[in-house]
Amino acid sequence: MKIAKLKQRLQKDRPITSIELRLPEDVVEDLKQVAAMREFLDYRALMQAYIGQGLRADLEQLEGRLQIADLVASLKRQGVTDETISVALSEIQ
Repeated sequence: MKIAKLKQRLQKDRPITSIELRLPEDVVEDLKQVAAMREFLDYRALMQAYIGQGLRADLEQLEGRLQIADLVASLKRQGVTDETISVALSEIQ
């Protein structure tokens, strides 16, 4: 995640919106148990932590893909063959 975006995420005064989320009762009960075990104030705080953790991981992966796409485009402009690029990409995956 880029530094500017990370700094923005850490600000306490960001605008907040409320949403409604429908979950099975047994899932809510499990969330309450895990929240207590992990010493969260309540299960909603745990849900926010889970969402934040997953979102950061997915954004990092997306950012990496975008950087790779930019690199591939640059290599093609410089005359690197598709075959060479494909081999290189397969090696890093």
